[in-house]
Amino acid sequence: MLDCEVTEIIEKLEFDKIRLDLPTYNATQISSQIGGAGNKVWVTFYRGVFDITDFVKRHPGGERIMNAAGSSVSPFWQFYQLHYRIDVLETLAKFRIGNLETPLDETPNMNYFDKEPPRNPTVITRTSTPFCGETPPALLPQNFYTPNDLFYVRNHLPVPTVDTSAYRLTIQGVGIPLSNFSLSLDDVKQKFAKIRMPVTLQCGGNRRSQMGEVKPTPGIGWTGGAIGNAVWGGASLRDVLTSAGFNWTNYTETFRQNKLHIQFEGLDCDPFGDCYGASVPLHFLLDATYTPLLVYEMNNASIPPDHGFPLRALFPGLIGARSVKWVSKILISEEESPSPWQRIDYKIFAPSVNEDNVNFNSASAIYDAPVNSYICSHKNGEVVERGMIRMKGYAFAGRGRGIVRVELSFDNGDNWQVVKLTRQDSNYSWTQWEIEVNVTSAMDVWVKAVDTGYNQQPEDLKHIWNYRGLVVNAYHKIKLNI
Repeated sequence: MLDCEVTEIIEKLEFDKIRLDLPTYNATQISSQIGGAGNKVWVTFYRGVFDITDFVKRHPGGERIMNAAGSSVSPFWQFYQLHYRIDVLETLAKFRIGNLETPLDETPNMNYFDKEPPRNPTVITRTSTPFCGETPPALLPQNFYTPNDLFYVRNHLPVPTVDTSAYRLTIQGVGIPLSNFSLSLDDVKQKFAKIRMPVTLQCGGNRRSQMGEVKPTPGIGWTGGAIGNAVWGGASLRDVLTSAGFNWTNYTETFRQNKLHIQFEGLDCDPFGDCYGASVPLHFLLDATYTPLLVYEMNNASIPPDHGFPLRALFPGLIGARSVKWVSKILISEEESPSPWQRIDYKIFAPSVNEDNVNFNSASAIYDAPVNSYICSHKNGEVVERGMIRMKGYAFAGRGRGIVRVELSFDNGDNWQVVKLTRQDSNYSWTQWEIEVNVTSAMDVWVKAVDTGYNQQPEDLKHIWNYRGLVVNAYHKIKLNI
């Protein structure tokens, strides 16, 4: 069911109407454009016909858009419902070239998502299919380790149902002597020592909604709750690769030259057969102090379906997109993953780049999470009473860079006050902070953090704006009213 705002924009942009100034085409004419004289990519939506030929290479989802070529985008959009956004609809409207002779049935078909797991209704639904849910930021300081049912969820595809008795993890590629090496879930649990690590995971788009206030950005409108901290349990990825026969000594120099990548593929797939995938340069594993895991436990319980049951890759300090859930295949390759979530999405561009001029090959994939902080206890514009209030929040930096200090300003950055850090269990987990504040009048509150590399957050969102709305780490600024 589309919300009222989207329905209104569909009517406003006349998707549901015949435009008398444009020609009318039938289904055969539309589908025959592919491979025809002009080799055009036409699609339909409601009563409109659209030529998206020049947009295909700029599509954030890569060539998956070609699944809709010559037909309606609706089945595709009903699967990836984040397309039902005003900015996306306005972009599509620019490409209208005609009318569809016979309207198609636009009724959503959600059968692909009929086996989704139950979820805590406290989690804020950002998209229903695929499900993306955000922890209410005010709840984050209440637990150092985020309860599993409150932990943010970022699904790119339907949650797979996995039969653990039939599950196999296959490992192949450069340096793996056997072409059919695989492990069962019991193998992973019993053959390798269990390592327990406190690790914070954060979506690469956390805080995107604030960046969107500068200029619109496509993607999920997270506030500051697309982050969570847990104790994860599982096997060392390094040990698992060694058991598959990988000889680390033979490839040390190749690692240093960044020539090998660990590709991961999950069991979550779309109706067209494309599964989620990502990769990480293998040189990350040269650091003996860095321990990526294959995890099967989360906060001392079996990892929940939304978080990758039965097995998930876990790369501490990297954005969550690299920690592939429901992992079923590992491939050591001279190429990074061909997945669009590796080669197209999760990249950052200069503020001058937009959907009209983006070149996805011009930027590398995001790995590290930069230093960040957030005020959880109070919302922007919140009304409080005069007197003492307690403000709480979190700070986090990627790749094992812990937090040195967190500072708050109440006068637009002229003066800064160092706040109390309440807990940090490891450099791979977040730091929670709090401060008592005497509120006498309306006030602006800014927060920034400094990590162990003495990296500090930038002041203004406009200076780091990027059209995908990723790694948003400018000062978090709110206003408190009396």
